Amino acid sequence: MEGPDARPVLLYDGDCRFCVRQAQRLGRWSDGRIRLESFREPGVLARHPGLTAPACEQAMQLVLPGGRVLSGAAAGAHVLGLRPLLRPLARLYGVPGLRALADTAYGVVARNRLRLGGRTCSEGTCVPHGRR
Repeated sequence: MEGPDARPVLLYDGDCRFCVRQAQRLGRWSDGRIRLESFREPGVLARHPGLTAPACEQAMQLVLPGGRVLSGAAAGAHVLGLRPLLRPLARLYGVPGLRALADTAYGVVARNRLRLGGRTCSEGTCVPHGRR
C-alpha cells in the first residue's frame, strides 16, 4: 500500500483556460514533481486549510509538504527550482529587482487571465472573481 502523496500541490483556476494551460506546463516542466488541483473542484480548499477562494482568485498557490504556501510568481519560481535543469532559471527570482518585476508582471497577467484565454466552463456556469 502506497503512502500519501508528499509532492507539493499547485492550486490554479480550473475555470480559466489560460490558467489550465500554464498549470499543465508547470506540471510538465517539474517532471511530475508537483500535483495539480483546480481550487474550484469540490473539496479542494477543504483539504488545504488556510487557503481561501479569494486568495486563489488572486494567484496560483503552491502548498508545500510542510504546509507552507507560496503564491504567484514565487510559486512558479519554486516549481521551476524543483527540477535541477531549471534551477538556474528559478534562482533569477531571487535577484534584486527581478523579484519585484516578476511579481508585478504576474499580477498584471493574473488580473487579465480570462481575457487571455477565456473560460473552460460553459456560458453561465461560472463567473470570474468569486461573483457566483
